[in-house]
Amino acid sequence: MLRSLLFGVAAIAISAPALAQTPPPHFPADLSPAGVRAADDHLALEEVEGTEAMAFVRAENERSLAALTGDRRYETFRAEAFDILSSTARIPGPGFLGDGIGNFWQDATNPKGLWRRTTLGSYRTDAPEWETLIDVDALSRAEGRDWVWKGARCLAPDETRCLVSLSEGGKDAVVVREFDTMTKAFVEDGFILPEGKHRLEWFDIDTLLVASDFGPGTLTESGYPFIVKRLKRGQTLADGIEIYRGDISDGGYGVSPSVFRDGTGEVLATIISRPLDTYRAETWRLNGGVAIRLNLPERVAIHGVQNGRLIVGLDEAWDRGGFPVAEGTLLSLSLDDLAQPTMPPPSPDSDPETIFKPTARQSVQDVAVLDDGLVVGVSDNVVGTLHRLAFGQGGRAAWSSTPVEAPANSAVGISDVSRGSGRMFVSTQGFLTPPTLSLLPTNADELTTLKSGPAMFDASTHVVEQFEATSSEGTKIPYFLVRPTNAPMDGSTPTIMFGYGGFQVSFPPAYKPELGKLWLENGGAYVVANIRGGGEFGPAWHQAALRENRQRAFNDFAAVARDLATRGVASARRLGIYGRSNGGVLTSVSITQHPELYNGAVIESPLIDMLRYQDLPAGASWIGEYGDPRIPGDAAFISQYSAYQQLRPEAEYPRLYITTNTRDDRVHPGHARKFAARLGDQGHDHLYYEETSGGHSNDADPVANARRWARHYVYLSQQLMD
Repeated sequence: MLRSLLFGVAAIAISAPALAQTPPPHFPADLSPAGVRAADDHLALEEVEGTEAMAFVRAENERSLAALTGDRRYETFRAEAFDILSSTARIPGPGFLGDGIGNFWQDATNPKGLWRRTTLGSYRTDAPEWETLIDVDALSRAEGRDWVWKGARCLAPDETRCLVSLSEGGKDAVVVREFDTMTKAFVEDGFILPEGKHRLEWFDIDTLLVASDFGPGTLTESGYPFIVKRLKRGQTLADGIEIYRGDISDGGYGVSPSVFRDGTGEVLATIISRPLDTYRAETWRLNGGVAIRLNLPERVAIHGVQNGRLIVGLDEAWDRGGFPVAEGTLLSLSLDDLAQPTMPPPSPDSDPETIFKPTARQSVQDVAVLDDGLVVGVSDNVVGTLHRLAFGQGGRAAWSSTPVEAPANSAVGISDVSRGSGRMFVSTQGFLTPPTLSLLPTNADELTTLKSGPAMFDASTHVVEQFEATSSEGTKIPYFLVRPTNAPMDGSTPTIMFGYGGFQVSFPPAYKPELGKLWLENGGAYVVANIRGGGEFGPAWHQAALRENRQRAFNDFAAVARDLATRGVASARRLGIYGRSNGGVLTSVSITQHPELYNGAVIESPLIDMLRYQDLPAGASWIGEYGDPRIPGDAAFISQYSAYQQLRPEAEYPRLYITTNTRDDRVHPGHARKFAARLGDQGHDHLYYEETSGGHSNDADPVANARRWARHYVYLSQQLMD
């Protein structure tokens, strides 16, 4: 009776799969936090480096490595993956750095990486002359630390002083040090911040704006800061002057200061975003030392400042003083007007506000704000396009758009922007087309090719197709299929299905060389499912699968799997799924709800125990996405799908592969550990492997990443090809 009361409303609303009458053995009779905890027999595995937890990890790792690295394919896969990840033929990803170009590079000789620079002229050549700024391998050896590069934030316009972020083992938490690119050394007595999840910006050469851990009571329950201080050179964090304070109950990823500048480096505005939950936030302007709340909706993306106006994207519909504005619209709004208690109505004889209105199958993906216009990347039915926009051209008091020619049927991304020069780097790629890096010159409408990536696998044997599956409520779900050209449509093609379905993250076409080499060249196919919860079609596509509507994302994924079987692409015997992070929610739920559809799953760095995720750092920051299990109504719909509680001993699950990272301080390793342990308790065959460094991003070095991909594809080959 309890179960039917808990599940009835949600099941009707979102067409959840039929549920067995008998609750799973570990389903809590009491969905309160205390009741959920009492029903959990693996709480010890939540202690990251606890004795019981590490003993479990060692035993599982030994068993899983024997099954995976002992496979005849492993060494070939590892070597092929390493050759790809460390190839010197890769395009060095550029970023503007003062008058030159910066790049972070990892290869076989420098697995931890080099931060280096060159000139744009040298970068254009086949053999650029690089100057090393920081050798992370050498720094790690000298300091006896497992440093992982997490980027540098440099002060415009000359960008000779930079705040370098270094992570111990790949965690999100970083140490920050000031670096001088002229002397190529850390600044003696420069800015130094201890390890933390900092939010920081340069204000001027002697001043930072910092949100950080300032001591007891200065972090939210997610472990993110809610206080911003002005930090002068020579001051400690404790000495900084507080300039803004949110509240310890704030959600999301912490209060964040942003300093917007023009091309000369002059400060145009200082904006502070105070998150209320994962997506809702208050927007404040710091003006003369006073914080003024701006009259903006709570779901909004801030892209920049131009000519006294704030460039924003709406993530919700907005009643703009009696004038309705649709979600997804890109706007230019007067900072002065936004500071008024009530926004004045738009001008009746011009439209400086509306920059771009996407159609139902479009969404804004990238926005580059320049001194004299914008360049906007737009996804159109999950294919990239690029547009240059300007106000007042041709005597018209409105925004005009000019398309920038880009390759058809590709993903198009703005890689980096130099506001000072008006130039930007643009990357294009496809599933079977290697990346091309181009320069979009100042005021130009055509891309200038700088470098074309080499083919890392033989793409001649495969073809790309786009289809739609029909999900719950008749919603059409697009997906891409990359398959052998001569694949028989009898369900026999080994196929991996990828999905994410959350956080407004889009899955556009992408060139994945390790996937091509280790999977496609061996006769496999793969699918990218653009399910609800993502950002492919704007905010509405994302919000359709939030909170109590989460089941829609799972239904969409299952609909694509069934469509593949109907088309004869892959039967359940030959279909496997892969997902990481939020994709781990998707894959773990897909397996527990529809084990009959799949014969394998790689569940990586996953969220799985959704009834306790808010208690596992930094889970509470995602309450806006999933709901709050501490609230009875939210616990009711979350418990309906939470895979950890929904595991059943009598179910016929395929052998699963669960993997995570001890150093992951974004998605707690306890999720993966507990799921694997309960699978074992119930007698289900599974593999579990936990890497000890790399963090959530798996960006420690190409050596570890090559082993990681080899394990993934050995497992998938065993499940789907053998």
